[in-house]
Amino acid sequence: MTTGFRVLKRRRQVAGTLIEKFRHLPVANISDCMHRMTATGPRLRPFHAGGVLCGPAVTVKSRPGDNLMTHMALNLAVEGDIIVVDAGGELTNAIVGERMLAYCVAKKFGGIVINGAVRDLAWIKTRNFPVYAAGVTHRGPYKDGPGEINVPIAIEGMVIEPGDLIVGDDDGLVCVPFDQAESICALTTAKHKSETDTFADIGKGDNNKAQYEKRLRELGCVFED
Repeated sequence: MTTGFRVLKRRRQVAGTLIEKFRHLPVANISDCMHRMTATGPRLRPFHAGGVLCGPAVTVKSRPGDNLMTHMALNLAVEGDIIVVDAGGELTNAIVGERMLAYCVAKKFGGIVINGAVRDLAWIKTRNFPVYAAGVTHRGPYKDGPGEINVPIAIEGMVIEPGDLIVGDDDGLVCVPFDQAESICALTTAKHKSETDTFADIGKGDNNKAQYEKRLRELGCVFED
């Protein structure tokens, strides 16, 4: 099979029960529980009206400006899937627009992530179907290939394998590896509860003054008498 131009099957995916648990957890908390070491960076932003992206990845690696393999991925994805396209981050040509996105909505996919550009922003921003992209352009794509479907991809250092969990909210995107999803879910759930429980007491005391002063002094900070 030719590397660089192939369509593979997805052989695993995160369980539906875990997907529903992650759907209610903030991306920031998930990131914290992964030591803040995996993220797509600030370039990929949500363009839709609102709503959480959460589901198993169908990965696409395409030539910049070309959406042939993205079209094929639409025919392979099933309800709830997140189509994640690494188009090299190039913004000259849009990879998807309203017609392809309308198809995604009709098929009840969970969302789409484009490391590249989209178009038809007026359509996107009035709907809740999750769309994350690096930018917007009116220029359409080509359909010549090559590309690959359901292979490992990397977007700004974040490695995504087919079936990994993709979670996105207003803060951005994070990928939870398939084989770590259960443990990261447990850690994130505990952290989110811990943080939420402290809101009632915010402002009743100081902001951990003694702790921060101690740390500053350890680092050599001088306090005026």
